[in-house]
Amino acid sequence: MNENSNVPDKKVIILIIVAALGYFVDIYDMVLFGVVKAESLSQIMIGYSIEEQASTGKFLFNMQMLGMLVGGLLWGVLGDKKGRIKVLFGSILLYSIANLLNAFVTDITSYAIIRVVAGIGLAGELGAGITLVSEMMSKEKRGYGTMIIVTFGALGAVVASLVGAEGQIIGDFIYSLTGTQLANWQVTYIVGGMLGVFLLLLRVGTIESSFFEKMSDDKTVSKGNLKIIFFNKKNFIKYLHCIVIGIPIWYVVGLLVMNSSDNFAPLLGIKDINNGTAVMYTYIGLSFGDLISGLLSQLLKSRKKVVAIYLVFTLVLVTSFLFFMDGISADIYYLVCFLLGTATGYWALFVSIAAEQFGTNIRSTTANTIPNFVRGSVNLIMISFGFLMGLNLGDAWSAYIVGLVFILMALYSLSQLKETFGKDLNYFEEE
Repeated sequence: MNENSNVPDKKVIILIIVAALGYFVDIYDMVLFGVVKAESLSQIMIGYSIEEQASTGKFLFNMQMLGMLVGGLLWGVLGDKKGRIKVLFGSILLYSIANLLNAFVTDITSYAIIRVVAGIGLAGELGAGITLVSEMMSKEKRGYGTMIIVTFGALGAVVASLVGAEGQIIGDFIYSLTGTQLANWQVTYIVGGMLGVFLLLLRVGTIESSFFEKMSDDKTVSKGNLKIIFFNKKNFIKYLHCIVIGIPIWYVVGLLVMNSSDNFAPLLGIKDINNGTAVMYTYIGLSFGDLISGLLSQLLKSRKKVVAIYLVFTLVLVTSFLFFMDGISADIYYLVCFLLGTATGYWALFVSIAAEQFGTNIRSTTANTIPNFVRGSVNLIMISFGFLMGLNLGDAWSAYIVGLVFILMALYSLSQLKETFGKDLNYFEEE
């Protein structure tokens, strides 16, 4: 049985399935933009140079990240004030609608607005799902729930890459039914939107956390109050430490992998590396890594020990990748992307730690905002990389110094947090 003895195990299983599928679509959409942005912009920005299209792509990505930062705060507070279930399905509905609308944009202004809306929607699903599972499963076994959610969800990136590459097949099928010919990038967005709509139909049978229901009846408890985080020194420092331990994941994905064709494949003397394929293999590795890290956490009865192992493994691989793999083949390069993904496959543990560090009345807020601040750290990572490149340190040393600093910071932050495996989560934080 789960921690809430009056909740049937079947209900918890349904919740895990819905949360896992929600995160699957979440990751699908996040990676999707990177897969189809060049194709979509080439059709929307006819007459513009490749450089102008690339610059616009970065602008649209930043708009999406802005939406995610805003959405993290919005959904987090709503989750603590109005309920985890409402946030789970509200966020899925929002990014599904954004996906469907994105398939029919004809100008950059509309594209930018929809990417902001999509970002807001994408920001809420994971935190709500992890919060629900953490509060509804037993404290000894809830790690399995978060492991399943993130392991399966990471495969959304693989499907996004495949649909992005082969979407025209689906487009031809739609044409045979409707007589309307859609471009590959439009089909890819429509598939993402329809996956979300299908997921909403599965909401039957899901239930709210009893922790939240009990809290909502207590009018004396301050719920979703940002002051408890940002104006409480102890909580704020703990909050920052939680963010820092997740940054190396996006350092690997956002800098090393997503810039494969422009920076790191040429650095190693490799031609014809496709960013979408590199991302796909990395996310397969992330899924595998999350599965192993989740099992190790349950075996060792520790979140911190496993995250520390993964951070050291990441540092070793990054060092090898940047300095000792010159002249490797394309196949080996993709294998290394898989290994880099595996080494950073502690996202489930990271989000669990974020949720388990704080009380019920701000748990949704922290579980939603911390992962999105980590995702937003890609801008800081890229700025740092660009600054070091400006000092003529070269791709390898610039990337390595950035990675080394953030990995060492993550190890320090990890040492400052308390172990949360088996922690009782039924408590409140005070202002």
